[in-house]
Amino acid sequence: MFEKILIANRGEIALRVLRACRELGIKTVAVHSEADTEAKYVKLADESVCIGPAPSGLSYLNVPAIISAAEVTDSEAIHPGYGFLSENADFAERVEQSGFVFIGPRPDTIRLMGDKVSAKDAMKAAGVPCVPGSDGALPEDPKEIVKIGRAVGYPVIIKAAGGGGGRGMRVVHTEAALLNAVTTTRAEAQAAFSNPVVYMEKFLENPRHVEIQIMADQHGNAVYLGERDCSMQRRHQKVIEEAPAPGIDRKLIAKIGERCAEACRKIGYRGAGTFEFLYENGEFYFIEMNTRVQVEHPVTEMITGVDIVQAQIRVAAGEKLWFRQRDIEFRGHAIECRINAEDPFKFTPSPGKITNWHTPGGPGIRVDSHVYNGYTVPPHYDSMIGKLIAYGDTREQAIRRMRIALSEMAVGGIKTNIALHQELMLDARFVEGGTSIHYLEHKLADRGEVKHN
Repeated sequence: MFEKILIANRGEIALRVLRACRELGIKTVAVHSEADTEAKYVKLADESVCIGPAPSGLSYLNVPAIISAAEVTDSEAIHPGYGFLSENADFAERVEQSGFVFIGPRPDTIRLMGDKVSAKDAMKAAGVPCVPGSDGALPEDPKEIVKIGRAVGYPVIIKAAGGGGGRGMRVVHTEAALLNAVTTTRAEAQAAFSNPVVYMEKFLENPRHVEIQIMADQHGNAVYLGERDCSMQRRHQKVIEEAPAPGIDRKLIAKIGERCAEACRKIGYRGAGTFEFLYENGEFYFIEMNTRVQVEHPVTEMITGVDIVQAQIRVAAGEKLWFRQRDIEFRGHAIECRINAEDPFKFTPSPGKITNWHTPGGPGIRVDSHVYNGYTVPPHYDSMIGKLIAYGDTREQAIRRMRIALSEMAVGGIKTNIALHQELMLDARFVEGGTSIHYLEHKLADRGEVKHN
């Protein structure tokens, strides 16, 4: 096992990794920007290193500074968390070339799954169902593109091969709009991802977003840890996640889960990973794989009892998975609400000093947050300041506990989206379960807050 790990991230995930390390008896190094000097995880870490000014490009994305911090502190491994450099294959490669262990997949695996075209090809080869679409990247010939569009059937969606996080995609409803959409998306993809390659998929009208969590070691073992429903989204950003996904046949989940695990064995995957699917009319369609720990990993931990972050660390240290598929039992239901420093309905960011911070408790309640009373939320980063998780024996109990927890949570000095979560926990369609990825957007549009897509 490692003696010292550098945590190359910030916010709640930095604290989450730190806690996992402490439980394993591993010393920690927190790197931070000038804006995060007073962060809780910086104070709790065994050592801390300032790696640059507030802008993430000068700090949390500053690869030479992170590597130097690992060198001067004699760290053995680097945990990238999520976001920032967590899925950057060049960073993972630089980490390993510098003599450290990257706590995640191998660089070549990150590259394979980071390119949406090569990822789909790998999944097709492994028998994982994919969304109907172009066979790889779209050709240059306009006539061929039109032919592919007719074969797939409208509406279609044009996606950037190097995209992610809801960026680099465009829905096309008619053949007349197709070629212009392809040209525009290619230009955007080149500007945003330095990769102009795009591909085409059938646009599913009303799907759910369901993902499969896997864990694999470097000895050829891979296990799926069930699924999560992340359909409650706004602008492709998840708002609420839950596990298991309501209303989906368990035999179908087991079938798709085993295919994902088998795909990991075939590509030699190592660490935690998530297969993201669109689910519609009883069918799963692969869209992408995230080669890192997810924001929503706590709901899976709650229903399986597996500490995913500790598993990441143990696997990276060369250990074999200490559990098999038959050992995984799915018990109860868990729901996660992302607590953001923003207006609950206009979604404008609300950075500033927190003058009151009271988190809820009670049976089945978990709060993952780096925030404390008097903490100043910086304006430079993502607005998420914490995650509120409620667990129950049933989904109904988890929802009831979440309602109570939200009513007890108090945050002063800034605006948060707690009011939105309170409204959603009482929403008849959410309570019923199985809403599509468009539901929240339409709900907000109907109350006049945002326009329909």
